[in-house]
Amino acid sequence: MSVKDRLYKDMKEAMKAREAGKLRLAVIRMARAAIKNREIELGHELSDDEVIGVLSKELKMRRDALPDYKNAGRLERVAELEDEIKILEEYLPQQMSKEEIIQIAGEVIASVGASSERDLGKVMGALMPKVKGRADGKMVNQIVRELLRSGQ
Repeated sequence: MSVKDRLYKDMKEAMKAREAGKLRLAVIRMARAAIKNREIELGHELSDDEVIGVLSKELKMRRDALPDYKNAGRLERVAELEDEIKILEEYLPQQMSKEEIIQIAGEVIASVGASSERDLGKVMGALMPKVKGRADGKMVNQIVRELLRSGQ
């Protein structure tokens, strides 16, 4: 079952659940709307990888907003965002561990012949397609920088 099909099925279940599924329903509807907007933008139906990319973007926006709401003392919105993040994560592939990212990054650094932080762009360009949707870009960037500094 594709991610889009799963979203549709879960949306119907959330609608049947009435009050209990309100946040879940809202998040699923938002995700489906973002997917539909992207399809209109590109002019074709999205593949599962493209759908995962849209959902990853939505997840990243929420994660990036969390510190701002925490600093502003809006704890109710923080809790709501955390719930939205949990719901979105259900539709994304299992996230990679830090160790897995370090291993793949080490292999890519060796394959492109990177030796310093100046080669960060080359490494990230080769690495991101391998971890897309399964790892946070900020964390990957940080790990690659650390590996390049340590001369891995």
